[in-house]
Amino acid sequence: MSEKKSYTRQDVMNKVKSLASDFWNGKPHEERRLGDLYVDKTGLYKHREWRGFKDTMYYFNMIWLYNYGHMISDIMKYGGGLKGPILFARGVWRYRWLGQSYLPVMHWFDRGLEGMRGEGLKASAWHYRAMVSETIRQFMRMLQADQNLGGDPEIWKKTLAHDETVWGGIFYPWRDRMDDVPLQMIPYFVTCHVNNHVVLNYIDAAQSIGLPGDPCPMCQAEAGIFILDDVPDYFPAVVTSNEACDGSVGTSVLQDWMMNKPLFAMPQPMQFDDPLVQEHCAREIEECWKFIEEQTGEKFNCEELVKHLERQNELQRFEWEKWEVAANTDYYPINGVSQALYRIYQSQDGDRDIWHETDARVKKILEKCVENKINSYPLTRHRVIAWSCAPLYYSHWCTWAYNCWGLNCIINMDSLMFDMTIRTDSYENMLQDMALYHEWAPMRRMAVGGMHHIFELWEYMERFHCDMVMMYDQLQCKGMQGVHGLFEDEFRARNIHAIWMPHALPDKRTVSRSEIRSIVNDYMTTIMHEEPLDPTLLEFDDSEGW
Repeated sequence: MSEKKSYTRQDVMNKVKSLASDFWNGKPHEERRLGDLYVDKTGLYKHREWRGFKDTMYYFNMIWLYNYGHMISDIMKYGGGLKGPILFARGVWRYRWLGQSYLPVMHWFDRGLEGMRGEGLKASAWHYRAMVSETIRQFMRMLQADQNLGGDPEIWKKTLAHDETVWGGIFYPWRDRMDDVPLQMIPYFVTCHVNNHVVLNYIDAAQSIGLPGDPCPMCQAEAGIFILDDVPDYFPAVVTSNEACDGSVGTSVLQDWMMNKPLFAMPQPMQFDDPLVQEHCAREIEECWKFIEEQTGEKFNCEELVKHLERQNELQRFEWEKWEVAANTDYYPINGVSQALYRIYQSQDGDRDIWHETDARVKKILEKCVENKINSYPLTRHRVIAWSCAPLYYSHWCTWAYNCWGLNCIINMDSLMFDMTIRTDSYENMLQDMALYHEWAPMRRMAVGGMHHIFELWEYMERFHCDMVMMYDQLQCKGMQGVHGLFEDEFRARNIHAIWMPHALPDKRTVSRSEIRSIVNDYMTTIMHEEPLDPTLLEFDDSEGW
């Protein structure tokens, strides 16, 4: 017979103290067992994560309740008051992407902020809040002007459309009288991150009319939105581009056929380091401005342009401040996924009030962390830089990687695209810098901008003191596939640990999230010989999850 274990008074006291500490502070990282929270296959929680009393209350009040309340108030604010919720409901009924990405949006927060505590939780959550608010502003502007829903024809006349990769700053001269909303930012880009099932329908639609399945699935998805007539009719004219790659040209052709509206094509050059190309791009921006004047009857306002450029420069200066803290201290409170998504959204969307409001909040948190030496990621084992084009259906992999392995994604390639401010001291300087900014679009400069820019990786690794690379391997990107071997040679020559992460941008069916985790797990165990911080996160099935 086994002996019955006896407990001393001290054992009981220690247990009580441990339970009290877990209640107030949450369990220590190694004891959290976050994987046990998941409902099989879904990635949803069986019950809420207990983060300690303070952080759980903060999450419930300042993230869940705050965001649900502001999501409703934003719909009213940007939708014309009480008409807003009715208009939104009609939009959900008409457009597949709207309901399927908006309704589960708080699960997007959960995934991206999983396991986080303290100031890191707060700073990262404010970035998510800003993206949700700006998303609502955009789709409510779409719906207000949407002729498919009987929208206001006056708002329709004062709303311009453009490819999501055409920088919003091109339209600054008209921001005092008009607005601009990207065609694909909300129906495609945001939906990938919030609900990875949504865009699959659009990819299948593009292939169903005979388009081959091997080009970039981003282009396929953007074309599929138009094939299925899932884009609001909210604009009288549109500006398109060839970005991120020339596969997007095919997308623009299909869009042009289906929109049948005045269109200005503003392609981004590949060899933008050439001064003659730079001059050509600057003049092309001016041609675009003439096109907007012709189509809208509204005149170019240089003062309005300068005002917004200087405001955008404020955003960039704070971004540099954040990078300085991230690069040279352990006190950076923003996690990898919120940093990356916010930066890409903000820099491409252009100057908006919500970015300034968010930066002001985050600045206070950042300064507090530096002054008080608060480390939001104390179990960091490796400082990671992510390079090339990321898996849109699994942008929160870096949250999992930190919780499971202590891999802290400090910075990613697309965050670094716009490492510049724009001069406003003269018209020509301003135009030259705007041309360069336009050329340095997401997935352009360091992905297809020539070997010098592709290999900027080494400079940024040193700048951010990173010891590991997460090398995104977009399987249908012909450009980056062509330099795969060159990177391998450089990694070996420089003795750099690099994990290749295969994916297909928005299409999770090519490489699943589970397969990505297995690749990371295998590298960390067989190459790095390390043990996981949380073994429950090694293997789980989220194949049906959002």
